[in-house]
Amino acid sequence: MPLLRHLTLVQAQRRSWRRGLRVSKISVSFASCTCFTDGVSTTRSSETGKPAHKNIVLTGFMGTGKSTVGRLLAIELGRDFVDTDNMIVSRHGPIAEIFADHGEAHFRSIERDLARELAAQVGLVVATGGGMLLQDEVGEALAGHQLFCLTAPADVIVARVLADSSGVVRPLLAGPDAEANAVQLLTERALRYRMFEQVDTDGLTPAQVVAEIRRRISPAADNS
Repeated sequence: MPLLRHLTLVQAQRRSWRRGLRVSKISVSFASCTCFTDGVSTTRSSETGKPAHKNIVLTGFMGTGKSTVGRLLAIELGRDFVDTDNMIVSRHGPIAEIFADHGEAHFRSIERDLARELAAQVGLVVATGGGMLLQDEVGEALAGHQLFCLTAPADVIVARVLADSSGVVRPLLAGPDAEANAVQLLTERALRYRMFEQVDTDGLTPAQVVAEIRRRISPAADNS
């Protein structure tokens, strides 16, 4: 399918995802309270009061919906939500500036430290940066928690990334041909992503992806 048509379809899907997220938030608004600090969305259930369980960690390439799905999943489970990229920005400044001033190696070291910090906690829903779980040390640190890799076909991912109007700067896609860079990066990472349990997001709304993840959550991670 031509890329232009994909862009049009993806833009429509993004609007659907946003509407789905707003509706889902409304449906649970009387049972939960949400606030945002240091990159963490804190959601406490007023109905269950159940103890926290193992973290649920979402990884995958940019454009697969990790943050959107993670926030909604946290709301439904009454958990705290952590977006690792947002937490890094709140502590160290914009990611693009970290890359420019200190290099990718320094950024990855920050991710490793954060992974060890989060691994010592429980009851979280964590959305990681796309390259975070590609590091052996991060995978080892988070091995005791339940990990899911959100996926989509390469052309869909590229279309989503190029259609993103959030203004997020993606240093790894910098250059005259962002599409080619995205395809190359996805190809390089594909084998490592397959190490984790796959959840295909193509054609699904965030609510449907959340439902699929909830169906697969292990008893050790389930506090619903």
